[in-house]
Amino acid sequence: MAYKLLNISTNREFEDSGWLLSDPQAKSPSLIRAIYDKKQIEFKDSSFGLYKFSDWLPITRTLKNSAAPITYKSKGLAAKLGLSNLYITFNGYNPSIGANMKTCSFKETEAYSVCGRMDENTKGVIVVASAGNTARAFARVCSENKIPIVITVPNDNISALWFDAPLDPCVKILSVESGADYFDAIALGNEIISKDGFYAEGGATNVARRDGMGTTFLSAVECIGQIPDYYFQSVGSGTGAIAAYEANLRFIEDGRFGNKITKHVLSQNYPFTIMTRSWEASSRELLDYDTTQAREDAATIDAKVLSNRKPPYSVAGGLFDSLTATNGEMVNVTNDGIRQAQQLFLETEGVDALSAAGVAIKSLIDYAESGKLDKDAIIMLNVTGGGEDLFKKDKEIFYAKPTHVFPIDFTSEDVESVIAKLF
Repeated sequence: MAYKLLNISTNREFEDSGWLLSDPQAKSPSLIRAIYDKKQIEFKDSSFGLYKFSDWLPITRTLKNSAAPITYKSKGLAAKLGLSNLYITFNGYNPSIGANMKTCSFKETEAYSVCGRMDENTKGVIVVASAGNTARAFARVCSENKIPIVITVPNDNISALWFDAPLDPCVKILSVESGADYFDAIALGNEIISKDGFYAEGGATNVARRDGMGTTFLSAVECIGQIPDYYFQSVGSGTGAIAAYEANLRFIEDGRFGNKITKHVLSQNYPFTIMTRSWEASSRELLDYDTTQAREDAATIDAKVLSNRKPPYSVAGGLFDSLTATNGEMVNVTNDGIRQAQQLFLETEGVDALSAAGVAIKSLIDYAESGKLDKDAIIMLNVTGGGEDLFKKDKEIFYAKPTHVFPIDFTSEDVESVIAKLF
C-alpha cells in the first residue's frame, strides 16, 4: 500500500525507508503517522480477514488466518441502558456474529498489521514486550506464519499465553520473575534489542500497530455509515485510543462519513490509574508513580493487561494530545465494577467479555446512568476482548512456558548469556 510518514510535531512528510519508528530528522520525541495515498477507503469483503481494511494499513504482505473486528448494533445491552444507537465493536471469538479472533483479543489486529509490514529487507528477530494479550496474539500469528520472535512478559501474567495448539519453536518467551510488572517486561525487551540480531517491534511508535488497532474504528464506521458521537475503550497504553482518533481524521478526509470528532471516554482499572490521575490534573507529563506501589497495584487489578506505567501519554501525538483533540474524559473502574459489567454483558449480549473489556463496559454503564449520554447518541463501545470461555469450550488448551525466567534486577550479562542460545 502506498503511503508516506508524517512527523506529528513538525508536519514533515518523508518516505518509509524500512521499519522506521520515528522521524530520522526529529529534534524532539514525536509519534509518526501513516499518510495514505488512497484517501477514500474501499472495504473489502470478510474473506480478506483483517486485510479487508488494507487500504489504510502500512503493509507489504498479507498473512494467513487473520480476522477482522465485528461491529453490530446492540439490542440487549442497549435496551438495558436505554440507548437507541449503541454499536458494539467486538474483538474476540463469537462465530454467531462472524467474530473469529482465536486469541479473543483485539491485539490480533496489531500482530497481523505489524507482521504484514515486514518485507524482505527486515532482518533479525523481532522483540515484543507484553502484559499478556499482545504476547498471546503475536505468539499465535508468528507461530502460524513461521516468523521468529522473542516475547517478554511478566511471569505473573504467563497464564495469558494459552493456545489451542503448541507453539512453533520460532516463538521464544522470556519472563521476569513474580512481582514484576509490564514495565519490567519492557525493560527486558529493551535490553534484548540492544544486542545484535534483534530489533524492536516499537509499540505505539510503530504505525502498523496503531493502524492495525485502528481497524476497530474502521469496522464501526463501515457498519454505522457515519462517524460515531462517542467512543468507549479501556486503556493501558492508550495506543488503541490514539489509533481510533487517527482513523477518525482519515474518515473526515475521506469525506463520505461526516466531519465530527468522536468524543473519547477512556477508562482504567483502579487503583492502577496513572493516566486518569495525570489527565484529571491537566498534566501533559505523567505524574510520579512509585515503582513498588505500581507493581503492587498491577498485582491487584483484574485487568492486568492495562498495567503500563510508562504509556505513550506525553509524547507529541500521544494520548494527551488525542484526549485534548477529542474533548475526552478518563474514568476509573474497580474490580467489582468489572465483574458486574462482565456478567451484564454475558446476560445481554450472550458472550463473555475479558476483564479489560469489562472496564470499558462498566464505564459506559456508569456514563449512561449518570445522565450524561443523549439516549439517541451514536455510541461505539470497543469490546477489546471476549469469547475466551466460548473458544476454550471442548478444546484442549496448551499453556506456553517461558524459556527463561529472569530476576527483576537482571543484568545485561544475564540477558546476553540467555539470548545467545535462543535460536
